Amino acid sequence: MRKHFRLSTMQVLVIGFALVIVIGGALLSLPFSNRDGQGIPYINGLFTAASATCVTGLIVYDTYTQFSLLGQAIILVLIQIGGLGFMFVAITFSLFLGRRISLRQRSILMESVSALKLGGIVRLTKKALLITLSLELLGAVILASRFIPQFGFWPGLWCGIFHSVSAFCNAGFDILGRIAPYSSLVPFASDAAVNITIAMLIIIGGLGFFVWDDITEYKWHVAKYHLHSKIILTGTLVLIVGGALLFYVLEAGHTFKDMNTGERILASFFASVTPRTAGYNSVPVAEMSEGGTFLSMLLMLIGAGPGSTGGGMKVSTVVVILLAVCARIRNREDMNIYSRRLEDGALRTASTSAGIYLVLVVAGTFILCGQGFDVTSAVYEVLSGIGTVGLTRGITPSLPFLSKLTILLLMYAGR
Repeated sequence: MRKHFRLSTMQVLVIGFALVIVIGGALLSLPFSNRDGQGIPYINGLFTAASATCVTGLIVYDTYTQFSLLGQAIILVLIQIGGLGFMFVAITFSLFLGRRISLRQRSILMESVSALKLGGIVRLTKKALLITLSLELLGAVILASRFIPQFGFWPGLWCGIFHSVSAFCNAGFDILGRIAPYSSLVPFASDAAVNITIAMLIIIGGLGFFVWDDITEYKWHVAKYHLHSKIILTGTLVLIVGGALLFYVLEAGHTFKDMNTGERILASFFASVTPRTAGYNSVPVAEMSEGGTFLSMLLMLIGAGPGSTGGGMKVSTVVVILLAVCARIRNREDMNIYSRRLEDGALRTASTSAGIYLVLVVAGTFILCGQGFDVTSAVYEVLSGIGTVGLTRGITPSLPFLSKLTILLLMYAGR
């Protein structure tokens, strides 16, 4: 009797993301996607597609100077698919067409967005789509109002749309190479509207669908939020405020030395937000102090919230491990937060996730160091790749084939 082969929900997600990357890589490698009308090596197209789909932002070419308008549009579509999840996008199309969503599709979607329960998953999808499009539109309008005076109407509008979607999806891709290749947001370091808009899009995108649901459902009644949402919101606030204060002190004599007080506060805030998965930078990363570099790596390691557009080890994972350590120090068996006891399974899941994550970081670092890169740059690049961040100390374009393949696989694993 023949057995019907059926993929598990996780296998569907893993294979689905891989197919999107492979197809995207092929499209980006073709002449029509490139500004000079010449194709690029498939490994470079694949790397760019993986970086976009895994919402990372590491690039081997400057996006504006290398890719045509069509190529940039393909990258933006990959970012949107990667940020929301390909199953999210597929099921959204099904909803628009009025098709019924099967139980299996709901299960895959639940796994895709890291929802805590199957019930209400379609409602959550509709709400998440509305929030995503509304915020991306608002962000595009604000950013376009800053870019249009400098670049002209259509280029400025495209810049606004591109950077709004990229920021909300925590991708970190930019098309500001028209000013200077690989410049990211350095030319706009003192522009509060651009920095704050992009930072807020990054923060909201990094919270996760489930947190959005609680916020829209209960508004300011925080006591009614699920424990998951409370942990993510508290952890995010602590990391942003704490990180900003540390960056302000650590970079005062380095990348912030020529800034006034207001610009330093803005740069500190932005530097605290972006390493947790976004990949934009308003100061040259390679010129940061040793302390600032280490702080960036720590924030990249922690990452964003589960079910969000961001990556990293996840805020909730780090919080659970810290709670377990505190409980052990106080010789207590239970882990409690917000008057709630965490189940023992939460620690096992967090420990397993952290263990696998660190093993991949160590393995990736060994490979890059073996190809001639210094330890700091190698660790930074590996954490940026697996954390789907996109920050780099400038070594990405010069990665040899094996290192490039390693970072590509780390981005995929991280997503």
